[in-house]
Amino acid sequence: MSHPHVIRTPDQRLRIFVSSTLQELAAERRAARTAIERLHLAPVMFELGARPHPPRELYRAYLEQSDVFVGLYWERYGWVAPEEEVSGLEDEYNLCPPELPRLLYVKTPADGREPKLSELLARIRDDDRAAYKYFETPKELAQLIENDLATLLAERFDQSRAVVTADVASDADRVVEPVRLPVPLTGLVGRDDDIRAIVDRFSTGTRFITLAGPGGIGKSRLAIAAARAAAQDFEDGAVFVDLSAVHDPQRVPNRIAQALGVRDTGDAPILDNLVTALRDRRILLVLDNFEQVLDAAPLLTGLLAAAPGLALLVTSRALLRVSAEQSYEVGPLAEDSAVNLFVERAHAVKPDFEVTPENAEAVARVCAALDGAPLAIELAAARVRVLSPAELLDRLDRRLSVLVGGSRDLPERQQTIRRTIEWSTQLLAPTQRRLLSRLGVFEGGFTLEAAEAVGEDGDGPDVLSDLAVLVDSSLVSQHDSDDRPRFTMQAIVREYARERLQTEGELQAARDAHARFFIDLGARARLPLKAGGQREWLQRLGDERDNLRAAERYLLDARDWDRAAQLAFNLFLYFWVIGLLGEVRTWMDEPLESGDALHDRTRAIALYFTRTIRFWKDPDGRVAADLQESADLFRQCADRTGEAMAMISLALALLAGEKPDTARAQEVMERSLALFRDTADVWGESMALVLLGRVALLEQSVRTAFDRFDESLALTQRSGDAVGGRIAAYHLGWAHLLLGAPEDARKDFMLSVTLSTSLGHIEGIAYGLEGLAAVAALAGDVDRAGRLAGAAHALRERSGTHNGPTFTFHQRYLDRLAAASPPGRLAEAVAEGRELGVEQAVAEALAEPSLN
Repeated sequence: MSHPHVIRTPDQRLRIFVSSTLQELAAERRAARTAIERLHLAPVMFELGARPHPPRELYRAYLEQSDVFVGLYWERYGWVAPEEEVSGLEDEYNLCPPELPRLLYVKTPADGREPKLSELLARIRDDDRAAYKYFETPKELAQLIENDLATLLAERFDQSRAVVTADVASDADRVVEPVRLPVPLTGLVGRDDDIRAIVDRFSTGTRFITLAGPGGIGKSRLAIAAARAAAQDFEDGAVFVDLSAVHDPQRVPNRIAQALGVRDTGDAPILDNLVTALRDRRILLVLDNFEQVLDAAPLLTGLLAAAPGLALLVTSRALLRVSAEQSYEVGPLAEDSAVNLFVERAHAVKPDFEVTPENAEAVARVCAALDGAPLAIELAAARVRVLSPAELLDRLDRRLSVLVGGSRDLPERQQTIRRTIEWSTQLLAPTQRRLLSRLGVFEGGFTLEAAEAVGEDGDGPDVLSDLAVLVDSSLVSQHDSDDRPRFTMQAIVREYARERLQTEGELQAARDAHARFFIDLGARARLPLKAGGQREWLQRLGDERDNLRAAERYLLDARDWDRAAQLAFNLFLYFWVIGLLGEVRTWMDEPLESGDALHDRTRAIALYFTRTIRFWKDPDGRVAADLQESADLFRQCADRTGEAMAMISLALALLAGEKPDTARAQEVMERSLALFRDTADVWGESMALVLLGRVALLEQSVRTAFDRFDESLALTQRSGDAVGGRIAAYHLGWAHLLLGAPEDARKDFMLSVTLSTSLGHIEGIAYGLEGLAAVAALAGDVDRAGRLAGAAHALRERSGTHNGPTFTFHQRYLDRLAAASPPGRLAEAVAEGRELGVEQAVAEALAEPSLN
């Protein structure tokens, strides 16, 4: 009965069994059906006209013939038939074959959920075979189902040429999609009226709202909640842009691009790519912590003018004062809400805390003394574990009046929050205060390992114990990232911590310790990034992106060119895959333009990064000459891997001109291949083989090219290298197509899409789609060819990978197809494809083509 789950031909489409109660989830069931059918899959559902509890044999048989189990749950447990102990809803889950993927969606809020359903959901949550998500609206459910099923299509792709290992199996969460709204760790209290007012403004045509108020007043939390409520009116949803780690206004376009999944490949100004990515979208951008980059405000009006479907929700301590801006002042919480927040946060440290007749006045006076500022209330409430409300009030009355906590010219409420932070730190032990200060050097959060590297001084309690106290005190927040806990600080707390470091003369030492840790992290990442550890390290380094930037900025500002170059070089593969080579180029321009004498290896690295991304723009041969110098300098330093990498870029430059120098490129790549083999660098060897295959293609030696690509793919599969695998598979697809084997080419391109999806490599997905478009065009399938080509083009525009050179030949196949098809039909299919999201495009690519 058990059978492998593979992507079938159209007469045997994947069947998706949908389990739910009927009447209460009627709209959600329709949404689920639509989502399933959009992916060309078959929904298996019992509709309203059917019996309320179908015979067990019927749905058991349906389950056995299905490929995915989708469960929808809200408040009702469902009817329990006579002589049965459970409802049909629970019975369907119990009878689900163990090998079926389980996608479960729970509607919230659910104030009236029946106890037996709560028990079932608790059991389901503990089932490690199930993916469990929450939703609020049918539209949100449809998007979740569509995305998750698209992921399964990639995961279930059965490639006859090779098995994709578990480490690189597709995972749509790795696709670099926009950064959706974060999920706060705690609930939002007392802001319902504010949310309604903000949503009303957007619904009546306002496109630019600034939430203004002091740090700690709750602007970020309000912005997230308001954006979530308003997002349903924006076809492309809402995207969160955290600017807390950005201190240079000129880097704001890069941060917005990063949040949108637009890559800085260095082949065009990032602002141009950003405009291209936004101009056809209806989207809400939430720009958080704009006060430190106010000089970037004119950029926002430019984006609004270029993208008519764009709206902005900005949080800032000061108004931006540019055209189109509407301000919304975020004030203190009302007394009742302030007390509710105090109680909620107090429960986190003292679950039995309650407001009683004896302490009610003290609690209210504490909240009033803190001016109803949410952060100040949270910091005070964290102390109820050891202090009663009356004791809290007494200490606050005595301490807030004498603490300055920052500049005296700050607004009164801002001074209150700063003084409360200062008051809270006065209750810490000296080692805990020191740790808090040193944690201020981190950007975008940190791990325990990083905190220990920056915070340890060899004396007193260990960092773990002190960090736990800071979490308990609400000065630091903890959340999980995979199996590695991460910690964050609110912007105003981090700002306070850095001021303390500066005052105490420890800022330089703390930043140096921070840089040393991330230099070491980069060194540890270098080898696993080339093999089976790619997915884990791409995720880990992605979490640390802001810290890596901060470490690099510190080294560059210190003119520590050697360590700055080494950090960048160790992480070349990471920066390439996520699309940050343009930013790295600007880093490496600094040592080259400094006028300082550089060590040979540092100059080699700087030349490599600054010239590699411009290999196709070389009319006078200068880029090739500089890459040759880079290779020579690496050789003089006995860095064979560096020399071999520089030679790959040199060969690309030699092949990119109007008259490719294939003879010299062949010679360069043979040397590169030998160096990689001498150093047992399998990743480099596979890349060198691909370049040698491209040389062979240019010389019309298709069979030789095929052999090179095939050997490269075999190497990547043995080492678990998904990056190299997607490149080799893609090139092998073209070789197969040129050799007259379109079915083999289709499998190669599908593998390339699958591996690219596992890495979140949008450009790789686009390449695979283009190859599959060529296969479809060759088969005369106008609709499929057009949709795949349109999806690829849209992905390139939205990810900023549409300006540089591409190794693709699909357009010639499309042109021939257009000439042989009814006028306009291909263009219509291309337009349809442009509307597909990443997951939908992947699903389209991995579905079997229709039989003509």
